[in-house]
Amino acid sequence: MFLPLVLQVNKSPFSLLGSIRTATKRAGGTVRNHGGSPGKRLGLKKFSDQHVIPGNIIVRQRGTQFHPGQNVKMGQDHTIYATAPGFVRFYKEKWMSRERKFVGVVLDRGEKLPRDEAAFGRSRYCRLVNLGPAKSSQIPPARL
Repeated sequence: MFLPLVLQVNKSPFSLLGSIRTATKRAGGTVRNHGGSPGKRLGLKKFSDQHVIPGNIIVRQRGTQFHPGQNVKMGQDHTIYATAPGFVRFYKEKWMSRERKFVGVVLDRGEKLPRDEAAFGRSRYCRLVNLGPAKSSQIPPARL
């Protein structure tokens, strides 16, 4: 008579076996790189036919995916920037046994790169022109 009473009171099948613990959180797994560093914002900053002024960054890159052409220079971190006002042009040239991608700046919107100097002559852009803001010619007062 005692056994049916126990079975009636403990209707759960786990009460005779002891308590079973269930997960309160899902299994997450592991992460490899933890996403610890922010993006470096690399890539094209100015596209073909966009107007640039001297100092504008055209491409930020690691290594030389793009090589500097006419009226652009490359910084220490391989950033390509404009040295003359004009319009951006991208082009490919055969270099050794493969093609290289170049980026340059032309002065007129209709020009193509690479510039054929034999047909069109040298570029008329003079690098001696000061493109910065005009400085006043006043002499600063002497400090006492």
